[in-house]
Amino acid sequence: MSMIRDLRAAVRPQLRKDAASGSPYESTRDATAASAVVDCAVYRDGRRVPSEKPLTPHEAMLDVRRDGGFAWIGLHEPTEDEFSGIAREFGLHPLAVEDAVHAHQRPKLERYDDTLFTVFKTIHYVEHTELTATSEVVETGEVMCFTGRDFFITVRHGGHGSLRALRHRLQDDPELLAKGPSAVLHAIADHVVDGYIAVADAVQDDIDEVEIDVFSQPGKGSPRGTDAGRIYQLKREVLEFKRAVSPLLRPMQLLSERPMRLVDPDIQKYFRDVADHLARVQEQVIGFDELLNSILQANLAQATVAQNEDMRKITSWAAIVAVPTMICGVYGMNFEHMPETKWEYGYPTVMVGIAAVCFAIHRTLKRNGWL
Repeated sequence: MSMIRDLRAAVRPQLRKDAASGSPYESTRDATAASAVVDCAVYRDGRRVPSEKPLTPHEAMLDVRRDGGFAWIGLHEPTEDEFSGIAREFGLHPLAVEDAVHAHQRPKLERYDDTLFTVFKTIHYVEHTELTATSEVVETGEVMCFTGRDFFITVRHGGHGSLRALRHRLQDDPELLAKGPSAVLHAIADHVVDGYIAVADAVQDDIDEVEIDVFSQPGKGSPRGTDAGRIYQLKREVLEFKRAVSPLLRPMQLLSERPMRLVDPDIQKYFRDVADHLARVQEQVIGFDELLNSILQANLAQATVAQNEDMRKITSWAAIVAVPTMICGVYGMNFEHMPETKWEYGYPTVMVGIAAVCFAIHRTLKRNGWL
């Protein structure tokens, strides 16, 4: 099977169980070592070069310079001291190194001499049983990639977005890895964008839930509409999502349209597919933002209508109560010469009159929809 036909299947993220003990895909890093280096390996002709002991980045680069291939080094939240030696070894630009160490960067693509520096924002959907005004819906991380002629370095920030499974899948396709570091760059870009698609689907479910809550008819005794805080919190999370997706569209277009010496021509055309998927996610996120604006406005309008209905009911009952209040107030005055005060049937006549007037007012207000 050709590399072209297998490319999409090789880089698509899928659930995969960890390999059994002794698998050739297991990381060579000592699990007990306190190091930022998650994995370090040399790939030659698309296959991982076995080593008897964990490789250091320096040893990996010496191997590459001696026998060819490329080195793939994965790091997780390195400190300046931990990354400075690697930066000197591979000739990384100080500005890119500073961005990689301190993180909190916008998605971007920059070229420094013979190195491409790419920043991806990873998005993780936070599972929750109920959406509240303080629920965290999405969680962000970062993956910085240094792409050179004979090396590929990833610097990951955040507690999610591990690339271990992706490395395993790529190692299952030596023909693809033989294309060099640009094949790894494409795989990571595709992996990140596929994560966006999965998160967009989950966020859509949350928005649907809020929309149903806003426009559903509340039962007796249940509150009208939904809490505006929930909508606003979801809107903030969508904005965080948008900040990760929108800036990445331009870098993907550059990788797919502009010829670059560090990107294999057979790989470059597949960045166009990543850019198309990213554009679709961007449209979804923009739609989420606009839909949440409409839902929030509808919720506020419903609250205003509900308040007006309550005020009409209060006003209606106040008008009904005003009748006996006025009559009783008049006849409660302590004047000796008042009409009908000595009449035998005065009291029952007044009570019947009050009841009749109140009933007439109630019927009129009920007919007009005030009660």
